[in-house]
Formats: sequence, C-alpha cells, structure tokens
Amino acid sequence: MLRVLGRRADGYHRLQTVFQFIDRADRLRFLPRADGRVIRRAGAKDVPPDSDLVVRAAQALRAATGAVAGVDIEVDKVLPMGGGLGGGSSDAATTLHALNQLWELRLDLDSLARIGLALGADVPVFVRGQACWAEGVGEVMTPVALPEPWYLVLAPPVSVSTAAVFGDPELTRDSRAITMEDFVAGFHPNDCLAAVRKRYPAVAQAYDWLADVGADPRLTGTGGCVFGTFDSAGAALAACEAAPAQYQAFVARGRNRSPLFA
Repeated sequence: MLRVLGRRADGYHRLQTVFQFIDRADRLRFLPRADGRVIRRAGAKDVPPDSDLVVRAAQALRAATGAVAGVDIEVDKVLPMGGGLGGGSSDAATTLHALNQLWELRLDLDSLARIGLALGADVPVFVRGQACWAEGVGEVMTPVALPEPWYLVLAPPVSVSTAAVFGDPELTRDSRAITMEDFVAGFHPNDCLAAVRKRYPAVAQAYDWLADVGADPRLTGTGGCVFGTFDSAGAALAACEAAPAQYQAFVARGRNRSPLFA
C-alpha cells in the first residue's frame, strides 16, 4: 500500500505505506581487509562500484564511527534490478549490520537506522527488519503483524524510475490519510499505480494478467514488479508455471521478520 499525502519543502513526499519482507534475497559476502580499503569484488554489472549502495553504506559507517578497517564485498544479485523490491536498500542495510559486527562497532539499531536513512528512505526498514506501517518519508515505523501468504512476483523487462514516477504531473499528491485499520480491512490503494501503468505498458499487462487469475494484484511501491497473493505454495507455483514467458516470475513467502535476522 502506498499513499502520497503531500510534498515537503525539501522535495520529498509525505507517505503512508506498508512494508513486508519475502524469503528471496540477494546474497552478500564480506571479507575483512587489513589495509583499510572498501572494495566491491562482485556486484551488479550496470552499477559502478563507487555508486553501489553497499560501498556507500560501508563508507557511511566508517564516517559515522571513525572506523579504519577495510572489507571486500561480494554481492550476488538475485532480485531483479529496478523492480521496486528494495534489493539495493536491503543490501545496504545488510552491509551496515555485517560491518557493525565484523568491525566490532557495537552500534544499536537506532544508530544503524539513522546512518541508513541518509542512504535512502527505505534503508531503515531493512535495518530494523520488522514488517511495519510507515509514515513520513517512510522512516516513521510502527511494527505490524500481517498474514504471511505466498506471493507470485512478476518482473516485467523494464526498470522503473522512481524519480520519474514521483515527478509525473498526474500523480495524486494530496490523498487523505488512512488508518492502519483501513488497511487491515482491505483498503490498500497505491497512488503510483496509474502513473506507472501509463509510463510502462509492460507493468500494466503483468498487473492485468494477475487480476485475470484472481491473484489480487499489487504494485511494489513505484514498481516495476507486481505481485499476487495466494493461500498456498501449490496455487502460487501453478500460477507461476502459467505466467507469460516475457516475465521473470518467482514464488516467495511473505515474512514479517527479515531473513537477515533468521
């Protein structure tokens, strides 16, 4: 669910949204270095190492704490790029947690979340690792206990620009605030859906396909992945096998606790 309530003076939007995790994730490996350098040894080919959120997270942690240790980082990308699944934000949060332990910094969750917020509005939720109702720019979080269904996720062959979606002149920016009770009762609109459907026909087609199979389709934030809900793994897997070949499709279980904390 994503509601856009207004725009702040700094350009960020005031939101209401709900985060839940899935049991599919990128894999990261960390190897301490003695020379104080932060090196990304493997990662997304289209993302320069210096721009990668894992490198930026490591550097931000060093700047906040005065740490001088180094690390080699390898990122095995599993989640699709530009799909709105939070892979980059999750990788940054994982880096903060891993290096907090490897470098023996002993920072608490609040401190790690503050460092993460400077990297991106979604990073704190992955730092805390709890399904939540979020407000502000996404950083004011209230833990929630949600059902943990099976999801079929479809990734169309597009990379959605969040900036372009939030900059769309037709985007609704004055939605009324709703309550958590409204969401639990089944009211879960996404104010970005119309703008994404207009700009990315492949996302609209994937969304409509899930609707046709009765999967209660939803958009991942600003997209471009869409997902449908199923009561059982068997039903989700059967739908996955029938999904059109142009989509990267996978089945994952909803989780109220991030796999990082397993």
